[in-house]
Amino acid sequence: MPGERISFSRAKPTPPEGMQPVDVPATPLVGGPASAEPAMPGTGALGMTGGAGHDGGSSCTSAQLRRFIKSRPYVPMHELRRRFELNGGADDVTAVQTPGGLVYLGLPGRESRFIADLVRQGDVGLELCHDPRVPMVMGVFAIRPLTRQ
Repeated sequence: MPGERISFSRAKPTPPEGMQPVDVPATPLVGGPASAEPAMPGTGALGMTGGAGHDGGSSCTSAQLRRFIKSRPYVPMHELRRRFELNGGADDVTAVQTPGGLVYLGLPGRESRFIADLVRQGDVGLELCHDPRVPMVMGVFAIRPLTRQ
């Protein structure tokens, strides 16, 4: 098995020197900050526009991330970057505090906060790296609600 599913009973690691965790607000973002922006001419099929800090790439909303993740059994981080054109730096890693402790997401800060919100809401889970043994997220998976009887 390539990794392990996040366990909320794990001890919380401390971030390395110089890296501070992103503190996601307790109230989830509704539609994300991009929903307040007006649609601009020349946006992509999903209404995506280049955002600051994305090196001319596209941005996405929390709802788009959730929908994409829930449509598949497992989504590796590189697939999220490619699908939503998250063309940040090669070393883009954001420390995010989750209910299970501090984890590191290989996405730009804004999208990392969206993933952290989805984890807190119970919509998605995280698969962590096995080697080296650090809380680095390798991929995400949907947590499907129980079907009604």
